[in-house]
Amino acid sequence: MCWASSSRSDGNDLDAAVRAAKEAAGDKNVLVHGASVAQRALTAGLHDELEIHLIPVLFGDGRRLFEHLGIQQRELERTRVLAGEGGVTHLHYRVHP
Repeated sequence: MCWASSSRSDGNDLDAAVRAAKEAAGDKNVLVHGASVAQRALTAGLHDELEIHLIPVLFGDGRRLFEHLGIQQRELERTRVLAGEGGVTHLHYRVHP
């Protein structure tokens, strides 16, 4: 699925893709989805905010979002917590370099 204001990258040069997306977005947000892309962007220092949508379901398997980041400790500043329906919690953090 592609929205009119979205673009897709093959992921080979994530830094260039995120930079181009930020330039095209102006003052709007650029979203990165998927654990592997989010890990690469966090490792590269491309995230300035994180939104984590915590859903109370245990699968027992899958990719861990903060696993194998290969970076030093980063401070996350909680900016908002929203309780949703069905036990969902929306967590918003600012990433400090």
